[in-house]
Amino acid sequence: MDGEAISLEKVDRHENGNNSLMPKTPTGERKIEHVRLCLAEEVGASGITAGFEQYRFRHSALPEINYDEVNIQTSFLGASLRTPLLISSMTGGSKSTGAINARLAEVAERRGWALGVGSVRAAVEQEDLAYTFHVRDKAPNIPIIANLGAVQLNYGFGSKDCLRAVEIAGADMLVLHLNGLQEVFQPEGNTNFGGLLSAIKQVCRELSVPVGVKEVGWGIDGETASRLYDAGVSFIDVAGAGGTSWSQVEKFRAHDEVRRVAAEAFAGWGIPTVECITEVRGVSPHGGLIGSGGLNSGVDAAKALALGADLVGFGRSLLAAAVQSEEALDATLARVELELRTAMFGIGVADISGLRSTKRLVKI
Repeated sequence: MDGEAISLEKVDRHENGNNSLMPKTPTGERKIEHVRLCLAEEVGASGITAGFEQYRFRHSALPEINYDEVNIQTSFLGASLRTPLLISSMTGGSKSTGAINARLAEVAERRGWALGVGSVRAAVEQEDLAYTFHVRDKAPNIPIIANLGAVQLNYGFGSKDCLRAVEIAGADMLVLHLNGLQEVFQPEGNTNFGGLLSAIKQVCRELSVPVGVKEVGWGIDGETASRLYDAGVSFIDVAGAGGTSWSQVEKFRAHDEVRRVAAEAFAGWGIPTVECITEVRGVSPHGGLIGSGGLNSGVDAAKALALGADLVGFGRSLLAAAVQSEEALDATLARVELELRTAMFGIGVADISGLRSTKRLVKI
């Protein structure tokens, strides 16, 4: 792609047709609204942090390693990666957000980050939107994670639709996201979360690719993680509190004042990311674990990895650069990598294995 900024001024509109699965506001249109709000409004959690400030690394004045040999290569569910870093699921489903996906894919491929795409639901419902998730041609060598809302399994979606989402994105794995509070405050929300665990278990059993589960910013605790792993989930993305609050995002979309005011009460809701990582790793020493939610730097990433994450995800902190230009996005990812390597050098560990076993991360 070229280096021009991506315009979000024009909403891409698509007709609902007679598809009973379609919400009143088309899914693709809703996604571009979400991007616009994440860039323009204060949608971060309030009164709660991801918790990384509660930890610090004990500096090693004599690291006894060559900085040039610090190696951040890793693997995740059998896939080799040049970095333990993930561009978290953000968007897709419209012309403008498809352009963002394409840019994210190109830069992720160049830098060796894994890539999650936003919910592919819009493309499953409307085939003409599928192209906005076609990122495999731009990222042939990195792991790609397709994404669907788990609650859709209670609204007509099944394993075939999940497989279709994987095919559309050319993905290596699928993540089902849990976003109960967002659905409550979303004007088009689907709030029947009853019996979802058995539906997730069925998808895990019937799909040939690894299936994971993620939150969207309120976190997954150890007890819930244990139930999910037992159901056959291959990985969990904790997506803890301290970053984007989707109740805050939906507050700006609410059609009625009662719902708008009520959303404010949940600005500080959720489980901090660091608590999620430690709890989930505690219940499953070997289960796939992605730490995301409120990460802003490579030092945060180093802390998340030292706490037990296999990969660490960055979302809204990359969005402005992704919209601005390919060069700005590349520079942002390069900065995170530099910070991660420097943190490792600063505690005298030369690889990710050493970072995960370090004793130099202490709680303040």
